Amino acid sequence: MSTEQHDADAYGQELARISHHQHEATDARFTVFQALAAVGIGHEQADDIVAKLEAGAVAGAHTWISESSPPHKSEPRFEDGWFAGVRDVASYLLRIADTTAHAGRGRAASSAMLVAHLQQPASPTPAAPEATATDEPAPASVPPLEAKDVLAAAERFPWAVAAPGTRHWPDGSDFLDVALSAVRPEERAGYIERLQAFVEEHRARLEEMLRTHGPGSRPASHGRYALIGQPETLVILERMEAAPFLLRGRWEEELETVFLDDLEFVWGPRIRLSR
Repeated sequence: MSTEQHDADAYGQELARISHHQHEATDARFTVFQALAAVGIGHEQADDIVAKLEAGAVAGAHTWISESSPPHKSEPRFEDGWFAGVRDVASYLLRIADTTAHAGRGRAASSAMLVAHLQQPASPTPAAPEATATDEPAPASVPPLEAKDVLAAAERFPWAVAAPGTRHWPDGSDFLDVALSAVRPEERAGYIERLQAFVEEHRARLEEMLRTHGPGSRPASHGRYALIGQPETLVILERMEAAPFLLRGRWEEELETVFLDDLEFVWGPRIRLSR
């Protein structure tokens, strides 16, 4: 096995483990929010409680990293590099802990909305009436969205997407297919115009996200936030705002949620379903 293949396999295993932990955390957080709501804790206070717990977990990682030591009998230059790296990682974890302690607003409300959504009874399927000579013809089915047309529209915003040669995935069709599957039939007509309006409306946020987390950024160098800079991501973000539950449901059926979770973390949609 080549070194490149080994590295790719190891990275894939890391992503799988991270995805598992994020799934577990999402389920646990959902349970905590339900328990807090059951005893009368309001959404804002529940958000604050969970944010402090999560910040404490990051602080624990900070302590663990800060107290780590290089292998015994390492050369001085190796030790210097080790401790410099530890300081960098510890400082980054501290910033994450500070941010986490004051982030996460709206998650308890999102959890309550999800509970209400899941508890809705399924609508019974009405029996089809017998056809008669006077019946009007059934309306024509809505044609599916053409992925190539949507992708071409997304490519028209160079300030929101990375240059083709720098993107993590030369072909992100799997992500685009899942995102487009979350476009409801009644939304298909004029969807490209809707997408363009969304991108223009959020231009400043998209530019900042590409700058801070896109290809070539420090966070991206660690292998995370790989969707940022992809043209398909503009569709994902639009659906994240317009149909978050539908998007996540379709995504969990087809793809690793770690990519969607990372994107949601950076974007900060009005309804958060992860982290």
